Order: sequence, then structure tokens, then C-alpha cells
Amino acid sequence: MPVTLRPAQPSDEPALGRMGAALARLHHELDPQRFMLPDDVESGYRWWLGREARKPDAVVLVAELDGEVVGYAYGRVEDVDWNALLDRSGGFHDLWVDAKARRAGVGPLLAEELMRRLTALGVPRVVLHAAAKNEPAQRMFARRGWRPTMVEMTREAPDTPKKP
Repeated sequence: MPVTLRPAQPSDEPALGRMGAALARLHHELDPQRFMLPDDVESGYRWWLGREARKPDAVVLVAELDGEVVGYAYGRVEDVDWNALLDRSGGFHDLWVDAKARRAGVGPLLAEELMRRLTALGVPRVVLHAAAKNEPAQRMFARRGWRPTMVEMTREAPDTPKKP
């Protein structure tokens, strides 16, 4: 059965919470000092993505395979940012595909549809961040035309205890 992409609906919020929490856990595992992992992260993502899906300048897409939500992408229009020297742009914030649906082309489909929808909102470019250790994601995005433009570097303050 083919993959179906569509805007997220309120009935998708439990799946969005589950997948957003999985994405947060992945990032936290990659670098627990850099990426926070809030308590009840699933409820937080369910609330956040549900709220964002209702905004006219945000895009929350879900991917369905055999009638089941197996992935999502989230982005929104970002205003001019003098600190980042960035004109108004699309911020590509999240992309998640459940393990059982990977290698079926779901991630690239979501990425391209999010790009299409953000540019339809009038942004001249879409900017994303990929975790430094998430090389598969970086390769997937590079194959679709994204290019590295910045390198984030993090240093902990002296005497800051490491998070468990």
C-alpha cells in the first residue's frame, strides 16, 4: 500500500506525542548534555505539535502506511533573525519515521512535502539542523539538496555536573 501524506489532525496527537518523544529520546541519547529530555516528553510533544498544527504559519504533516501513522514532519515560518543573519525562512524542525517504515521512502517524501508546503507559504529557503552524530539523516538531506552552512559547537560551563 502506498504512503499517504496529509496535514496532522487532532486525532493524530497521540501518535505525534509518541513520535516526538522518540525523536527527543534519540537526540538525548546522542548527547545528553546538549539535548534536554523533559519529564513526560510524550505529553509535551502531543501538546506542542497539536498546537503548532493549528497555526497558519506552521506545517505538521503525518505519513500513513496501511492506515497507520508512521512518521511526521514539522516546520514553520521563521521571522528575520539578526543573530543568525537569516532572512525570513522556513524552519524545518522535526522529521521522524518509525523503524518499521524506514527504508520505504517515507522520510524523503515527508521532507519534500514539508519543503513544498513551507515554500508555498512564501519563504525563499528552508533551514534545518541535524544532530552531528545523526549521519544517516545528514546524508538523506544532502541527497535532497540541503547543504551544510553552520556548525554548532557546545561547551559545558566549568563545574557543571553531567546529566545522567
